[in-house]
Amino acid sequence: MSGTSALYAGTVVHARQRPKRHSLRYRVFSMLIDLDDVENLDRSLKLFGYNRRGVFSFWDKDHGSGETGALRTWVEDHLRQAGIDRTDTRIRILCYPRMFGYVFNPLTIYFCEDPDGRLLALLYEVCNTFKERHTYIIPAAGASDGAVRHSCAKAMYVSPFVPMDCTYDFDITPPGERVRIDIHERDADGPLLFAGFAGRRKPLDDRGLLKMLVTYPLMTLKVVAGIHWEAFRLWRKGVPIHRHRPAAKPIASSVETAV
Repeated sequence: MSGTSALYAGTVVHARQRPKRHSLRYRVFSMLIDLDDVENLDRSLKLFGYNRRGVFSFWDKDHGSGETGALRTWVEDHLRQAGIDRTDTRIRILCYPRMFGYVFNPLTIYFCEDPDGRLLALLYEVCNTFKERHTYIIPAAGASDGAVRHSCAKAMYVSPFVPMDCTYDFDITPPGERVRIDIHERDADGPLLFAGFAGRRKPLDDRGLLKMLVTYPLMTLKVVAGIHWEAFRLWRKGVPIHRHRPAAKPIASSVETAV
């Protein structure tokens, strides 16, 4: 259906090093949405809706400022804050879609590219279960192997089992035939947690969506159920709890320097 939008079926993995070892592995799929393509997808697909109900759907209110119709403007404004001032940017968003009206996206990644496909910046939009959202805007610095690697300080509370004084190290293989998202979280004592997603590209069409529905039924509900189940397992293991302190703003962002 689309050459720029796609489905990615794969596996989410978490591996904790301290103070207790803990790991998880879940089969999931993500949707890669090209903002210039999303209205065409809405018109042409029976199983997908844009800002409307559908078996699968993508809503502006779940991302950025939450304002309908303003997502591209929101991304471009943030790119300008990072010194990237242009209006021809291709913006592709890797996230979970709503399924039957429900979604929770722990992480959404915006791949911002020039018309030739050169990656300009990545936006990492992190959500927690307290309805807070923080976006890290980081200019891209590609490595010789095609990956993108950079780091930033943690700015928003995410898990009760991880302290705030941490750093994220990102190792990203941008969407192609495969996509890979590796995030290493560390504190002053060293590596603490690894979180990753690796997926293989599938066509974004009604046939592909139907296959995702059969293979991953109620996946978005299972994401939240899995978060609480793994939290219970960590609590049972005696991992210390770090209490949540509300963010100054429920929706915030920060421009980071690629390092």
